[in-house]
Amino acid sequence: MNNDILIVDDSATIRSMMKRTVRMIDLDVGEIYEAANGIEALARLSEHEVAVMLVDINMPTMSGIQLLTRMKQNDKLKDIPIVIASTEGSQKRIDQLHELGVAGYIRKPFQPEQLREVLIPLLGVTQNAGSENIDIDDGSF
Repeated sequence: MNNDILIVDDSATIRSMMKRTVRMIDLDVGEIYEAANGIEALARLSEHEVAVMLVDINMPTMSGIQLLTRMKQNDKLKDIPIVIASTEGSQKRIDQLHELGVAGYIRKPFQPEQLREVLIPLLGVTQNAGSENIDIDDGSF
């Protein structure tokens, strides 16, 4: 089974931290691809199959909402689970995201455990041995 992940965020620093966090939570994942906006994400999806996406809402060129809407219109992309990772956390926005079919929502900054909890059911993976006590210097981002 493909357990590749696509991280979509306009901040290279945030993408790097998210990638590092995915590796630190010690799940059995494959490749981790990156994109700086929705247009780049669509390009990555034409090159690679992914099991789940972590997507920011506010990005230049094509926002996370526009990306999600575009993907839902494409038979090949509509079933890819999308987890929104954003600083936006109003109940109205969260309700809108659920109506659009997101698989999960994590508000930044988040703890590594929150990311693990949302990814486990979406990837259908198990936790690797020893990952219960995650030791991360900064604890969150």
